[in-house]
Amino acid sequence: MFTGIITAIGSITRVEQRGDLRVTIACPFDPAKIAIGASIACSGVCLTVVDRGGTAGAAHFTVDVSAETTARTARGMWREGEQINLEPSLRIGDELGGHIVTGHVDAVGRVADWRPKGDSTRLTIQAPAALAPFIAPKGSITVDGVSLTVNSVADRPDGSVHFGLNVIPHTAEVTTLGTLRQDGEVNLEIDTIARYLQRMQMLRG
Repeated sequence: MFTGIITAIGSITRVEQRGDLRVTIACPFDPAKIAIGASIACSGVCLTVVDRGGTAGAAHFTVDVSAETTARTARGMWREGEQINLEPSLRIGDELGGHIVTGHVDAVGRVADWRPKGDSTRLTIQAPAALAPFIAPKGSITVDGVSLTVNSVADRPDGSVHFGLNVIPHTAEVTTLGTLRQDGEVNLEIDTIARYLQRMQMLRG
């Protein structure tokens, strides 16, 4: 379980093709506090630590990324040199600063528009039709692991949906969202509460 509050940006330093991908990520964590078998959300993808090392502030950890995961996440994210938003799993007593996030990517979205607005960045993301019922103004959504508030929603004739987000300067600086550009792909996870409300509505119908 996660909150969508990013604690660090990591960088993929090694990708090894085995049966699955074995990916090593450099990060500013303390390796002594990274447990083997622990869960870390990597740009919204919950992955299990299988190795770790380095020193405090210059650590690295390794995860196995299955073919299922690579097929369901943004293209190109599992390459050497790519930056990754990192969030260790929530512990009992931690502050729930964002919203409840599972680390399970529901779909890949696309940056349909990107432009400065004041000091912030206005993002418009296109999501597939399957996600449209779960996205609502002032609701929560996770974009590349970052908990954000939906500002606007526009349903499209093909069933897909465009939704608007405001990325403040702080968020742009401490996450990879500041590097997003037109047509870039992002991992999306809908709000867990919205998922259950939709299911209840379907059963009532």
